[in-house]
Amino acid sequence: MSTSFSAKQTLSRRQLLQLGGISALHLGIPGTVAARVDPGKLGHGAAEKSCIFILLCGGPSHLDTWDLKPDAPAEIRGPYKPAATTIPGMRISELHTQLPALAKHFALIRSMTHPGNISNHFDAMHNCLAGQHGAPADAPYIGSVLSKVRPSQRNVASYVWLIKCVGDPVFCAPNIGTGGSLGSPYAPLFVGSAENNPAKPGFKAPDSLIPAESPERMLGRRDLLESLNRGKSESQNNLGWEGVQRKGFEIATSPGPREAFNMEREAPKLRDRYGRNPLGQNLLLARRLVEAGVGFVTVNGWTGPAPGQTGGGPPSSSWDMHGGEMGMGNAFGNGSYGMGWCLPVLDNALSALITDLEDRGLLESTLVVVIGEFGRTPRINQNGGATPGRQHWPQCYSAILAGGGIRGGVVYGASDKIGASVKDKPVRPQDLSATIFHALDVPYESRVTKDGLSKPLSTGQPLLDLLE
Repeated sequence: MSTSFSAKQTLSRRQLLQLGGISALHLGIPGTVAARVDPGKLGHGAAEKSCIFILLCGGPSHLDTWDLKPDAPAEIRGPYKPAATTIPGMRISELHTQLPALAKHFALIRSMTHPGNISNHFDAMHNCLAGQHGAPADAPYIGSVLSKVRPSQRNVASYVWLIKCVGDPVFCAPNIGTGGSLGSPYAPLFVGSAENNPAKPGFKAPDSLIPAESPERMLGRRDLLESLNRGKSESQNNLGWEGVQRKGFEIATSPGPREAFNMEREAPKLRDRYGRNPLGQNLLLARRLVEAGVGFVTVNGWTGPAPGQTGGGPPSSSWDMHGGEMGMGNAFGNGSYGMGWCLPVLDNALSALITDLEDRGLLESTLVVVIGEFGRTPRINQNGGATPGRQHWPQCYSAILAGGGIRGGVVYGASDKIGASVKDKPVRPQDLSATIFHALDVPYESRVTKDGLSKPLSTGQPLLDLLE
């Protein structure tokens, strides 16, 4: 069905979007990639500081990754031994075979904590992503806040989420797709799924980047729309829709945004180095998006199914290693919910990312954050049985920060002798968010206004000991 307009007609918002050939669903404008990126310049460095936020959904065990307790009883210490890194005194799990050589580039935080007993995925992730303890129900997340106060200078998406977590309401924080109180324009652009991720052949860019019409036809529509806009009064032209229309036409006619998602342009050896799994390929895609000018990329830490296995749970739960109590198999085995599979995948992908960013001159301008929504219980359940695991533990857990001006080779804070509680320098969600803002040169004391209310970006204190 064709639709015609006269210059005297009043066009609705939906009609304006349809005239531009862009779905109303794609122009909220949540995370829309709409840049004129030169495909040949993707490797020439980002224009501003960016953040790759790797969310290990499910909550990894700090005692089996970055805060081992070799002197604790067997039912607490687990099966892994600490391995030395290039930094004296900094030891991490022996399952990390490549990251120890890069210790000078990253800092370990061993004193993360959720004040209060926030032991369910939903609330813990909400507080983690909002960067504040006791976050209100409508709290926007760090990526959304940065989209508002520091939009991309390249007219690219300010906020992208690689594989949206699924399993609501168990795993997904409530505001990842809404922008919280800031509204949908500050929600992320979601990319990929279990079926369509960059580790799979035929991975496709988001539909919002695929025009329904030819560029020539779109340019004709742009000319028509501009002629209609010239016939409007000044007050009508100040409604802000011209900018929306302009972005829509850029999406439809520019090859640059789609090129950032073209993983086939990467050398096969580099793709192999990251790992041919969802986490590895999404970290490589995150690097490409940072090069294209995206300011904040959240990467779901889903590792996908282990070799020879099917299923492996939804793209949210790789690190939810309860063991047999929830039918997930041995948390210390090589299955999809096993540390023997998941931690080497992370080791491979994270070490590749850090090295790749350094080689491209992007490490100093790219902050990398690796964290789960909480840690795991010191005591192993079913210890000595066939399917041991650990339960949720918000009182004490660990995180990794790299790049973006972070002092590498540093261990910040400490837990007690069994990893049950913070012994030194507690770091709350708001302290982590203040550190992220500070590292990205965004004053955390800045205030964002919504509906007449002015609030600071973070109520925490940046970890200045970690910042160069």
